This record gives sequence, structure tokens and C-alpha cells, in this order.
Amino acid sequence: MHLSKEIGKRLQEQRVFLGYTQEVFAAQLGVAKRTQASYEAGKNEPKAGYLSQALLLGVDVMYVMTGVRSPRPAEGISVAEEKILENYRALADEDQASVRRLTSALAESIQSNKLNKVSGN
Repeated sequence: MHLSKEIGKRLQEQRVFLGYTQEVFAAQLGVAKRTQASYEAGKNEPKAGYLSQALLLGVDVMYVMTGVRSPRPAEGISVAEEKILENYRALADEDQASVRRLTSALAESIQSNKLNKVSGN
């Protein structure tokens, strides 16, 4: 397979994994949808500025360019979990507090449901 096609395939894989459509992803990276499509089809290769912005969106740029995954900063944390943490850290203090309250309430609800199932309620 031609190198550009391999890069395009991995770029598309990363975009889909992160939950972006081609149109939204392209807009986030400052390119036209047709340019994004040409990158993913292997017709053109993305430039450094594009890749730098893609990194900020959570794209594993090393993987896209080489096929080798970037090392994860913490053992046992998935890419999705890392993205959640990154988003959390970008929030204002009061929003972080809201997220903590929300996740605590959800965890308590799940735990309560598990206990109710075990006790037959």
C-alpha cells in the first residue's frame, strides 16, 4: 500500500474513533471537507500545521504518520479516558466541581442499583 494511503487510513480511523464527521473534523482543523477527504483517501498528505492542530483534538499523530502508537502517559488509562481528563482539565474550577458532583451522583446511583439487585429489591 502506498504510504499516503496508509496515513489516510489511520487518519480516518482516528477521526472516527474521536467521534467526528469529516465535515466537523475538517472545520476544527481549518481545512475544507474535500481537503479532509483527500487526506483520508491518500491523495494528499497533511501538513505540519494541520497535524499540530489534530494533536490538540486528541489525534495520535505519531500513529497516523508511522503506524506506531504514542506511549500513554499513565498505565491503564485508555485514549478515551485520557481525552475525558484533558477536557476536564480545560474546564473552569466551578465547572470541574459540577463534573465531580455529576460523576459522584452517577456512581452512587449505579452502586445503589447493584445493591438493590443483589438484595432482590
